[in-house]
Amino acid sequence: MTPPVEAAVDRAFREEWGQVVATLIRWTGDWDLAEECAQDAFAQALRTWRRDGVPRRPGAWLTTAARNRAVDLLRREATGAAKLREVAGVLRMEDDAGDAPDVPDDRLRLIFTCCHPALALEARVALTLRTLAGLGTTEIARAFLVGEQAMAKRLARAKQKIRHAGIPYRVPPAHLLPERLPAVLAVLYLLFNEGYSATAGADLVRHDLSAEAIRLARVLVRLMPDEPEAAGLLALMLLHHARRAARLDEAGDLVVLEDQDRGRWDADVINEGVALLDGTLRRGRPGPYQVQAAIAACHATAARPEDTDWAQIAVLYARLARLVPSPVVELNRAVAVGMAHGPAAGLALVDALRETGALAGYHLLPAARADLLRRLGRTAEAAVAYREAAGLAATDAERRYLARRLAALG
Repeated sequence: MTPPVEAAVDRAFREEWGQVVATLIRWTGDWDLAEECAQDAFAQALRTWRRDGVPRRPGAWLTTAARNRAVDLLRREATGAAKLREVAGVLRMEDDAGDAPDVPDDRLRLIFTCCHPALALEARVALTLRTLAGLGTTEIARAFLVGEQAMAKRLARAKQKIRHAGIPYRVPPAHLLPERLPAVLAVLYLLFNEGYSATAGADLVRHDLSAEAIRLARVLVRLMPDEPEAAGLLALMLLHHARRAARLDEAGDLVVLEDQDRGRWDADVINEGVALLDGTLRRGRPGPYQVQAAIAACHATAARPEDTDWAQIAVLYARLARLVPSPVVELNRAVAVGMAHGPAAGLALVDALRETGALAGYHLLPAARADLLRRLGRTAEAAVAYREAAGLAATDAERRYLARRLAALG
């Protein structure tokens, strides 16, 4: 069992990292310094909290410790005094900026800073996940299906560009918000997904990240009430998040959608998500997040697994594939086709996708193939596919689930 102080520091890291780093970036303007001082503050917390106990407000304690560390480091440098004066000037300029929307949340400011159009789209998303969520380079690389070294270089280049281009740390004026919206939405959705289904580690679910993504999405919808995709994303998150209590069993093992106790789903959250989706679809400007929310609504509103409208889901995935062509979307469409029109039809699509090599190393491809083979009675081939998927899965819970499916084949 994790000792109480270590558990408290771990919980504070999950809940407070983004706020501490965002505050330090606003205060110093130096991304690397902010991350370094935040890391030092958490290390100091381990030592101090063992002696003095866990403070009543861990986030405020960590922010103060990180800021004091930053002051110490800046004062030791030859240019430290000038840097501190520069920081004070930047803060005054921010206070005087009357053309930008009033968004008091440092984390949302951080997202918009990371999503400046001078940065490549993938760099914007990756940098925000690293800085805001505290995700490691390995986790972010897996989310993008790229190598760890390549992602490390991408993050370093993004920070350098922000520094050299003098990109301001603020929410842009209202007329510039739409050009940054796609990247901001992508950041929030990846942040939610990392909480909903972690890319690595012992924990499959990190509710703190999902809840933070939903909170920020609510702020964004208030900031941009006429953007249907912002509301569509919030609806999508809510419809997925409503099932959180039923996704794991008491041992922390994965419970797939068809086996979940639907009585444990949060009906109020589902109703909120469906109402939000209905309202935004009436605007007649459907986009990828609204289509995904419609798919999630098909699942969330089915009283029993057999009531799920798989034919409609397959049609929606085909629509999504036209909007955002992606091998992952095609894989999901293949699964829906297999449920709507029989496993043979789904397997043909999965095998065609497999031949392209586009999802090599992605464990859900052999996992989906294994399930379709199992339903066709081709158990020997299904066993091979389940073993392949288990070898590629990055979380303990997913590996245990695949092992159970393999064992059930006999």
